[in-house]
Amino acid sequence: MKKELFGVFGDATQFERLRSAEEFDRLLEGESVTVGVRDHALSIPHRTATDHDAEGLCVVWGEAYTPAAHGNAARWFRDRDDELGSDALAGLNGSFLVVVERDGEAIVATDSIRSRECFYADTPAGRVFGTDPIAVARAIPSPQIDRSAMLELVHLSVVTGNRTVVRQLRRAPFDGYVGPDATGDLDRFVYAPREFDYVQELADRLQRAMDRRSALPGQKGLLLSGGYDSRTILAGVDGLDRSYTIGRADGEIVGAAARVSEQYGVSHQALPIDGRYLRPDRETIQYGQGIKESIHVHQAGYVPDIDVDTIYHALLFDTFFRGHFLPRDDVELFGYTVPRTRLDPDPDVADAVMDRFAYLPGSEAVFPDGETVDAGSAAEFIRSVVEERVAEFADRYDSAYDAIALFGIRNQPTTPFQAHLSDTYLESFVAADAELLDWHLATPPEHRNTGTFLSAIERMDTSILRHPPHDRPHYSQTFNEVEGFLRRKLPLVEPFEPAWPDLQAIYDRRDLDARLFGAHPELQDLPLRLKLRINDVRDWLGMAVDDAEPTPADVVRPSVQPPEGPSFGRSVAATALWND
Repeated sequence: MKKELFGVFGDATQFERLRSAEEFDRLLEGESVTVGVRDHALSIPHRTATDHDAEGLCVVWGEAYTPAAHGNAARWFRDRDDELGSDALAGLNGSFLVVVERDGEAIVATDSIRSRECFYADTPAGRVFGTDPIAVARAIPSPQIDRSAMLELVHLSVVTGNRTVVRQLRRAPFDGYVGPDATGDLDRFVYAPREFDYVQELADRLQRAMDRRSALPGQKGLLLSGGYDSRTILAGVDGLDRSYTIGRADGEIVGAAARVSEQYGVSHQALPIDGRYLRPDRETIQYGQGIKESIHVHQAGYVPDIDVDTIYHALLFDTFFRGHFLPRDDVELFGYTVPRTRLDPDPDVADAVMDRFAYLPGSEAVFPDGETVDAGSAAEFIRSVVEERVAEFADRYDSAYDAIALFGIRNQPTTPFQAHLSDTYLESFVAADAELLDWHLATPPEHRNTGTFLSAIERMDTSILRHPPHDRPHYSQTFNEVEGFLRRKLPLVEPFEPAWPDLQAIYDRRDLDARLFGAHPELQDLPLRLKLRINDVRDWLGMAVDDAEPTPADVVRPSVQPPEGPSFGRSVAATALWND
């Protein structure tokens, strides 16, 4: 990873048994924690910051804004007179991790939506933590596969909760913290619906969130789809230099993006869909972090063409403002089921989650013995997982709709996209703004929809919808749904260009079956997404565990292993610690 935070709940001697101080821009040693930080943005206001003296230390990693617009968020945080800064966490706004030590006590805390992962493991050097799970995993003496987690990743596209595919490698809790020998939950992300002007408040908060982020330095770019979400940033962030759209140069998506870019006087560049779009290699897979599929990092192959210093995106706009995970009612039309804009009056939480998380029916065939699927089938296994995770946070919501939304936010499958951008550019995560998250938590689910969002962005700019998205030509969402449905079903009518390109065609052109599964022809008939997930797990484990060379068979048939999962050889660093 180009940027990294890595630490040990211990002194510099314990730290240097695992890593060299020379690998980092700064090394901070306290009484009970030692932290290394590598980030070229250290000198930039509102980005990664450190503060350290004889009284303690603080690292704010990522993007953070303070109420008083203090340039160094770490110094501001330490100035707060709170025990371990627990209340001060609510004052930080953005996408960040915080490492803080006071009076010899230290914790690592996430932001309220865990937008930046912190991984940890208990090792002979003490509890180790960091933003790069591969670096943390290499400190584990005898890592083992978590077979249940692997099943979730293969079937559901994510590992849920706080786990990874390595049993001893864990994640800081959602809206929580990690200490030297315990973890805990905080209470910042709790649904509390109330009445207010949902449209005007969303408009005002969106604009303030973008104003906060408009002063980032250098050439500024935007990943633009031409849809509703990313054009909001095009309209609201000052000083954008160029926008980028991945798609066919003569396609509908690129055309829509070019028109709206021209409207706002921003240079636009189309990035052609070719072999660069699908890169199931280790350079890309690392951003899945052993918990999510890397297919969402579709921009990785285009880095040489995305020639900017700062990058903006609209990730999670649909989740927080438009109810992406919320199940909608449907109606029978011409013998087909067509979704409505209103919410399903009687939602099934597990069904709604499986529908939105790229669950692959029939993928249990990958595990022919069936021994690793406790409930007897992949569908029943995933249903039991969803129900367990939803119950864990039952005190944070009062409705099934918010339960579904929280599951989606807590286990968001698309964050590898943001992880790559954050590691490669000066990245700004607008949707993680605290005011916008508060709007999401306070707005009843029936008002978190596209209609509310469109009304809000039109109050920001009355001409923002002058050029509609290519697949939503009508202002009425119902008309858009009906036209989209008819285009898909009627003969002699072209459907709208899909958001995703023909992945199978790209896969076949690159002959990826031969390259990835040449020695395993029995896997080549599996669904494409399933094969890519298997490759993700196989290659990620190969990076995370020294001397481990797992094959696809190790991933798809873990039932041949002992109950606790396969154990790999110790890493070099961990072996040295054990020998000590």
